[in-house]
Amino acid sequence: MASIHHTTMTPTKLELLSEWLPKQSWYVGNAETPELVKAGGFRLDDPEGAVGIEFMVVVDRAAQEPVAYLVPMGYRGAALEGAPSEALIGTSEHGVLGTRWIYDGVHDPVVMAQLRALLHGEAVPQHQSKSDTPDATVTVHGTGTDDGLDVHVNRVLRPAEAEAEAAQRSSGHLVAGWTWPNGTAARGVFVAVAPR
Repeated sequence: MASIHHTTMTPTKLELLSEWLPKQSWYVGNAETPELVKAGGFRLDDPEGAVGIEFMVVVDRAAQEPVAYLVPMGYRGAALEGAPSEALIGTSEHGVLGTRWIYDGVHDPVVMAQLRALLHGEAVPQHQSKSDTPDATVTVHGTGTDDGLDVHVNRVLRPAEAEAEAAQRSSGHLVAGWTWPNGTAARGVFVAVAPR
């Protein structure tokens, strides 16, 4: 089960993401420096206990209309060999674990393996900020993945109604929630599985 350390990180995840996010091709904001707030997400367990896995939703309040982004992250105690340079979100000093290398999860093989396990029904989503607490609000629909299917992480999130048609065309999808800055709750498709 995921163990959450209630401690400091310097710089914080939001500070690192504020630098990294505008450099991504899927960033839709106009501001060079987004105004990010943590808005939701969940965690997965690494069976080996070596990599922290978090699917974080951040909302950019600097945009004319707030935009929700999904950033899967892998937290490691050492650099990930062979990862492309753009995969590194940054490094941070963790109050308990020391230096952590934080990677974009789509480039981290442990993160993606556990996401596939979740889609297969072989992993249990965990609460984002509580230790040893499954998150029943994260739901998987469909049969999940096999060798003939691709897993697509939706980077820009839209409420479930806007994603309904796309989800129907997929072989499976993962739905979870976040909260807009005005306090309104939303749910949408975080991950879709489709034929190659």
